[in-house]
Amino acid sequence: MDVLLTGHRGFIGRHLHRALEERGHDVLGVDYERHHSDALDFFRYDNGGYELAIHCAANVGGRASIDGSPLAVATNLALDSWYFQWLVRTGTPRAVYFSSSAAYPVELQQEWASGDIHHLVEYDIDLDNPRLPDATYGLAKVTGERLAQYAEAEGCRVHVLRPMSGYGADQDDCYPFPAFIGRAKRREDPFEVWGDGSSTRDWIHVDDVVGATLAAIDHDITGPVNLGWGRATSFDQLAGYVTAAAGYTPRIKHLPTAPQGVHHRVCDPTRMLSYYNPQITLEEGIRRALDS
Repeated sequence: MDVLLTGHRGFIGRHLHRALEERGHDVLGVDYERHHSDALDFFRYDNGGYELAIHCAANVGGRASIDGSPLAVATNLALDSWYFQWLVRTGTPRAVYFSSSAAYPVELQQEWASGDIHHLVEYDIDLDNPRLPDATYGLAKVTGERLAQYAEAEGCRVHVLRPMSGYGADQDDCYPFPAFIGRAKRREDPFEVWGDGSSTRDWIHVDDVVGATLAAIDHDITGPVNLGWGRATSFDQLAGYVTAAAGYTPRIKHLPTAPQGVHHRVCDPTRMLSYYNPQITLEEGIRRALDS
């Protein structure tokens, strides 16, 4: 199968590229290269001819970028718009759109007086009347999901996926997981944690993101799908798991003024579990990263 893969040099893209080639697919990777066009230019001028398109390219850069560079992150609106226009113009029959957990309403991801945690369900996003998502990154993803519906109406089959907190050993250290791994490898004491440490995330290993994505294509899964375990892990807990696996017990130093995002971001993975079961636990992912 001839596959177009944007963002093939990025975190998710690198792993997808390898998995697709291992399946024997002919993959064209498109990413930013010095003196060459990027994915946005590609969508403007390319004439297609692919059986499947997977769109990983995005301007993200971690929480500091999402909060600190909202206009730069908003360029995803243009990038995704041109992606869907390209799909329709070229008659590409099947496509993958990576949305995000950031597309969910922030009001559902805050601290509740009862102490309960809301597990995000796919229907929590009403594309006809969406509530405020997480920053311009979330806004772009909600818009992209709406554009995916228009592309479907024009005959392109679009698989929409909403990964929770993807992680892995080769992720850029502007993200929390690799930053924690780096601190543990250096045996930092005190061990810095942004915020008060009580915020939670739903961690899913990059290999499972890739596995769930390919399974969604294989099984022709309809509608948006959460990719996650449904397991709420606080940043203090993550620091504890990482440092215990590294063999030491440092003092935790909280940085209350650092960017920290929503309080709770945990999914209901029921829809994903109907076709794919994740394989790599957080503890196993931590061990792999420390050993890498």
